[in-house]
Amino acid sequence: MNMPHTPSSHEQIVEQLMGRWPEHRIAPSLGRVQALCDLLGSPEKSAPVIQIAGTNGKGSTAIMIDALLRADGLRTGRFSSPHLMDVTERICIDGEPISHERFDELWADIRPYVEMVDAQQIDGVTMTFFEVITCLAYAAFADAPVDVMVIEVGLGGTWDATSVCEPQVSVVCPVDLDHTHILGDTIRDIATEKAGIIKPGTTAVLAAQHPDAAEVLTERASDVGARMVLEGRDFALLERVRAVGGQLLRLQGAEGPVGDVHLPLHGVHMAQNAALAMAAVEALLGGRALNPEVVVDGFAAVEAPARLELVRTSPPVLLDTCHNPHGARATMAAFAENFSFTPAIGVVAMMGDKDVDEVLRILGEHLTTLVCTTVSSTDRGLGVEALAERAGGIVGEDRVRTAPDVASALELAVALADEEPGGGVLVAGSVILAGEARTILKSHEPRETELDRASLRTPFDLDGDNQW
Repeated sequence: MNMPHTPSSHEQIVEQLMGRWPEHRIAPSLGRVQALCDLLGSPEKSAPVIQIAGTNGKGSTAIMIDALLRADGLRTGRFSSPHLMDVTERICIDGEPISHERFDELWADIRPYVEMVDAQQIDGVTMTFFEVITCLAYAAFADAPVDVMVIEVGLGGTWDATSVCEPQVSVVCPVDLDHTHILGDTIRDIATEKAGIIKPGTTAVLAAQHPDAAEVLTERASDVGARMVLEGRDFALLERVRAVGGQLLRLQGAEGPVGDVHLPLHGVHMAQNAALAMAAVEALLGGRALNPEVVVDGFAAVEAPARLELVRTSPPVLLDTCHNPHGARATMAAFAENFSFTPAIGVVAMMGDKDVDEVLRILGEHLTTLVCTTVSSTDRGLGVEALAERAGGIVGEDRVRTAPDVASALELAVALADEEPGGGVLVAGSVILAGEARTILKSHEPRETELDRASLRTPFDLDGDNQW
């Protein structure tokens, strides 16, 4: 029986779901999610799957894969995490998030089965939030139905809830150090966990990797008999030049180069993700090359929020989700290549379990002032004073300011950037920060907020909302 939709019911449903075991904690077992999928009739098997793992690049690569598939005439279901502004962003059909009403209907449909699995206490744990939302996505895609499922791993690989599927294509983006308290202290340890998405019968499409990660991933593919498609050998970014609103690419595909590809995202890392995405789609097609017109149309339609996304002008405000050293280096290289803010004001908040000092060092190399703040939607965030103290020790106390919350930090940063004609703001350091900032910056009309009075005068919503 479907739950009637009322103005408060959706919010109540989301609050109840997010009250479960949180997704930043791992309950390493596929037992619960497999049990629920079995009760639901195995929706994870309802369409071919491209599954994407890696430390950085998963989200944008998944978005690009989705866009290419749709340009080729296929109906897609894409599951991603975390969300920026709304939980429905995690479940997209044909490139669009499902509605609140559809989300609520799906939950009403599967809730009795979730409660049955909860009652079993498999491995002593009820279903986690991420496990439930993963099964909700599989159910949505089966019901649509879709032609292809594009599934972004939440954390790791082997024990991630998404790995209840049997992918036709397993994509591994660059592997680096992150979530070390969960996945291991070395790149080899982390790669071993992520290699778990490479299964018998799949095609493993592998981005260029650190040697330790490359060894682990290729050994895994060989052990399970997976065909390998490797960056540098089988696909590549051949050329790129800056262009208005992004960059122009020439990519090596299954049957030769494809040129004049406009990607409305910034940075060499995004260009490399584009090559990876094209290789993944061609692998799903059995090694057949995509029509060059499909490639051009698909990449031109890419929208990737909070990947150096320009959300306001006068002064310009950019959002990015970088939150570990590998991602921060890529973001700041792209920032330096494409933007010349003077002064460049950073709004920074970080989770306490990240490599805070190294990310601050990387940001500090390019930003004039760091406005340190904290997020309100989780207790994992580092406190304002603790973050400011660490930032001061790295970039100097004279370059650090503080603000008690994200809204205040944005107001202060805008005021600082407005002191000179060429000033601008970059919001970075956390996916959660990017989400909170995006909600503030995009959900209010001009002249109605303190931010607008602090010179955020003109909404600038790009057609191509620009994480790695």
